[in-house]
Amino acid sequence: MTDLTRRDLLAFTAGAACVGTLPGTALAQPVYPNRPLRLIVPFPPSGSTDIVARTVAERLGAALGQNVIVDNKPGATGAIGLEALARAEADGHVIGLGTIGSIAINPAVNRKLAWDPVRDFAPVGYIGSTPFALIVRPDLKARTVPEFIALARQQPGAVTYATGGNGGSQHVAGVLLEDLAGVSLRQIPYKGSGPALIDLMGGQVDAMIEPAVSAAPHIRSGKVRALALTGAQRSASFPGVPVVGETVPGYDVSAWFALFAPKQTPPAAIARLNRELGQILRDPQVIDRLGQAGVEVAPGSPEQLATYLGHELEKWQRVVKKANITAE
Repeated sequence: MTDLTRRDLLAFTAGAACVGTLPGTALAQPVYPNRPLRLIVPFPPSGSTDIVARTVAERLGAALGQNVIVDNKPGATGAIGLEALARAEADGHVIGLGTIGSIAINPAVNRKLAWDPVRDFAPVGYIGSTPFALIVRPDLKARTVPEFIALARQQPGAVTYATGGNGGSQHVAGVLLEDLAGVSLRQIPYKGSGPALIDLMGGQVDAMIEPAVSAAPHIRSGKVRALALTGAQRSASFPGVPVVGETVPGYDVSAWFALFAPKQTPPAAIARLNRELGQILRDPQVIDRLGQAGVEVAPGSPEQLATYLGHELEKWQRVVKKANITAE
């Protein structure tokens, strides 16, 4: 070995030893996040889902010091977007918005999904929920939930309810009502909630279970009537409107939102995301902004979200199996 080579080797060895003794250098963890994040939203950019996604993305980006880019990937009741999330790199830079329909009901209805909600996703944190509203055409003689149920019992299979498609949250919510109330309704599936709502206002169908925030303008205008909300408790946003559960015990359906990440995302990244999300959801401005969209925030831990998702999966699997509902 030449003197030059020997000197170089000694210098390298000494330098490496010094670096190894410096705090926060050789053993330091990679900085997170070190580039912009992507928030996959499995629906088109509209409605309360979009408001939730963009509010969270904006505030989360500010908290993390990196932009959070909303990436809408609609299709198949959310299945396409969640497939993209399941296949994304699990380094904490890709997260996704899960909802009751996309991640809880989809697996029960569609047995050919390319992903599994437990196997492929890591819960990050619950965001909040908004109730549906049981609305009817203005001239329907039933003006309360008890009267609606009585009408359905008098005419089994004759009372119709519109949905945005077979196997979606509106359809399954209707099936749950049939089951718990002991009535038979006839579902009329449409290609989306828009056409369904138009026909309800036009009197072509009798009823519909629609997100309350979307139904609100039509309720105020008198084009439809609200019989009840579908959540567990009455809402301050709809004073005087009862909940279905007051007449049908056990009935509780809410459109909820939560953040998930690919399954192998590092725990440290999950913890950071959950911590920032919790702080965001406790901000009065965020609470007010989401409240205007009908969303009541309820931050929680990843473990709490995992438990809640498990209950939702079990609930909807049971309902779907009993009614033999399958994806179109």
